Amino acid sequence: MTRRVTIGEISGAYGIKGWVRIHSHTQPRENVLRYSPWQLEHRGERWQVRVLAGRRQGRSVVAQVEGIDTRDQAERLRGAKIHIDRAQLPELPVGEYYWADLIGMQVVDLQGRRLGQVVNLMETGANDVLIVDREAGREILIPWIRERVIKKVDLPARTIQVDWDPDY
Repeated sequence: MTRRVTIGEISGAYGIKGWVRIHSHTQPRENVLRYSPWQLEHRGERWQVRVLAGRRQGRSVVAQVEGIDTRDQAERLRGAKIHIDRAQLPELPVGEYYWADLIGMQVVDLQGRRLGQVVNLMETGANDVLIVDREAGREILIPWIRERVIKKVDLPARTIQVDWDPDY
């Protein structure tokens, strides 16, 4: 089964020739342009487009995609999620992970007690933070600090072992 990874979102139109403004989830931002085709998802529909051109524009990225030739067409794509197949991402060195691979993993403490499931991650500047959903509908935040907090990541078993008190 092919896994899709969200790499950005169309945030609006750029100019009058159908270009779109992109809120990129890649680092650096303009890396979103390296992946083509994109699988767009918007208002319950999914379709594939090729990236024809693009560049960094200030704090965002702009792109021209096939089949979008006017500002009105581009504006109708506002809010469309940009996905790619997970297989399009380059392999990472051992010990590095894509956020998309960590989402959905179970988090356990050193005693093997289940703390919850990773539902998202966020950047804070100092370090990334796991957002873990507890069964009680409560979220806990766990800093991604290697060795001190994050003890082991087991991708095949889909678990992350942490040294963390869930009541912290």
